[in-house]
Amino acid sequence: MSVLGRIVEDTRDEVGRRRAKVPLARLEAAIAERPEGRPFSEALLRPGISVIAEHKRRSPSAGAIREGSSVEDIVQAYERGGAAALSILTEPFHFGGSLDDLHAARAISGLPVLRKDFIVDPYQLYESAAAGADAILLIVAALVPDDLWDLLREASALDLDALVEVHDERELNVALDVEADVLGINNRDLTDFSIDIERTYDLLSDIPAGKTVVSESGYSTRDQLDSLEDVGIDAVLIGETLMRAEDVEDACRRLTGGGDTV
Repeated sequence: MSVLGRIVEDTRDEVGRRRAKVPLARLEAAIAERPEGRPFSEALLRPGISVIAEHKRRSPSAGAIREGSSVEDIVQAYERGGAAALSILTEPFHFGGSLDDLHAARAISGLPVLRKDFIVDPYQLYESAAAGADAILLIVAALVPDDLWDLLREASALDLDALVEVHDERELNVALDVEADVLGINNRDLTDFSIDIERTYDLLSDIPAGKTVVSESGYSTRDQLDSLEDVGIDAVLIGETLMRAEDVEDACRRLTGGGDTV
């Protein structure tokens, strides 16, 4: 079984446990009282290339990334450094994340928040909205097209933006068939976690005008982001480079070219 297959299987089991512990009605009540959302998709369309800065505790390929750090300190550094939005990894078994991380990020930062997880069940959409997420990740490789369509429509009904992630031409065609507006091209192969940043350039020519395009994985320099901006990429999602930086705020500012100057 591939890494992705194991993660999806673990996720389905965990969703069942969480659903038994927290009934859907409780999530619906929390959603009814949630504050107004923050416009995730709009944040990606501001002038220049937008940086979605990711909080990521560990990964199957890299192990522990930044032990001892707090979500609050990291996301505040991202915000000061000019990030347009936050990505919070909440998958527990392989990435060490949780919905508590999302709650903490939402409480301390004014930036829109993406819940990055392996979403395979509508229950997770209600969890995301109740926890304060403004957007969710939907991975084409983890879903059959009908389920992707249903999740995309239900996310919209819950006022959640969706970043629909693809890795190859077939997955891109599926994302376009379900009318996804925000497309993420992940340069990381989820079967073996290798990275090829040329994937973004290869797939970009097949994306019609009017779509918001996010490139994910493998970037560490402003020159790389300038090259992406030159070909029309709207945003880039960066996690490990920032999480491993000695000075997270400065590293973020060097990539965004902005942020606070105080």
